[in-house]
Amino acid sequence: MARYLIPIAIGAELGSLMGYYGQCSTGACPLTSTWWRGALYGAFLGLLFASSARG
Repeated sequence: MARYLIPIAIGAELGSLMGYYGQCSTGACPLTSTWWRGALYGAFLGLLFASSARG
């Protein structure tokens, strides 16, 4: 279980930081328009990374 939760948490944290600090002024950027959307994308990428890693 931790094999999936840790990369998801790291991805969500990095995605939310990127969404918070990299906000575009128009809101048209899908990844960095809001912090929570960046967190969702980051968590999904963390899940993909965890599921593709051999362990």
